[in-house]
Amino acid sequence: MQNRTQPMARRASHVGTGGIVDRLGISSILIVLLLLALALFSRSFFAPTNLIDVVRNAANLMIISIGQAIVLIVGGFDLSVGAVVALASVTCALVMAALTPLLPDSPYLVVTLGILAALAAGGLIGLINGLCVSLLKVSPFMVTLGTMMIAGGIALYAAGGTPIYGMPEAFTDDFARLRFAGLPTNIYLAMLTALIVWLALKRTAFGRHLYAVGGNAEAARASGVRSAACLVSAYVICGFLAALTGVLLTARVGSGEGTLGAEYMLQSLAAAVIGGVSLRGGVGRIERVALSALLIAILANGMNLSRVDTRFQAMVIGILLVAAVAVEGYGRSRSRT
Repeated sequence: MQNRTQPMARRASHVGTGGIVDRLGISSILIVLLLLALALFSRSFFAPTNLIDVVRNAANLMIISIGQAIVLIVGGFDLSVGAVVALASVTCALVMAALTPLLPDSPYLVVTLGILAALAAGGLIGLINGLCVSLLKVSPFMVTLGTMMIAGGIALYAAGGTPIYGMPEAFTDDFARLRFAGLPTNIYLAMLTALIVWLALKRTAFGRHLYAVGGNAEAARASGVRSAACLVSAYVICGFLAALTGVLLTARVGSGEGTLGAEYMLQSLAAAVIGGVSLRGGVGRIERVALSALLIAILANGMNLSRVDTRFQAMVIGILLVAAVAVEGYGRSRSRT
């Protein structure tokens, strides 16, 4: 009896202390340390309006980072997500501006069609990425670099170098400023996205297949997994979520921007990798990615309040990314010995 209770006690202790860290990752510790530092050096951070702004920014980053994480889990990565944000912004703004005079009495229909057009544009870029990687066997780096340039070029050309206005107030005012329990709608969308993806990865055959393809594509294929379909689906989902981020940002700024979202390529990769998603595929937890997105948003806001130069902010995020990759590589080398 004594021999049985001792392992149970050890497991309970593990769940109570290290188990939380194991599940949520190092990001949970860094968030606590960062909040303690901000409490000492920048108390304006804890103003209610600033906290809402932080969570809103984290929500946008969380949505696009979840898409990036899915692609990384399946063994690829996507450099085009930032350009897809800009393309979605311009697409939804142009469609809404064109339809508003034609359907003056149906603003919500105009908004719906504009959002669907933007999501379709993002999904199309994701489909191109997935088909090139899975069927043509082109390197994900080269494919997504090319689609990044194409999507970004189309967005800049379509916008003509100027912001696009003329969208219905139902989008720029009602949708952007709509709140539930005092929180912006994009926070709920981010939580819903994280929940759906978490359930899909943990509770469905599709999620298990994504991990299998990312871990060993040949073994997965030999086991009957349709690896090509998994790859294409992952890239389409990533493009769709990047476009959703573009729609949310467009509603917030009130105009379509051909340069919107350029920083999300680096930040989404950083959030995914810091959250423990392996660059080699097959490993990753969505809850950790969500926390890492919150960590980056808190860090960026804290540096803004401290008036840190924006170029230095990019350096800090880059350092975090390199450190996360180094930790992953070190852990992998230790596991081999």
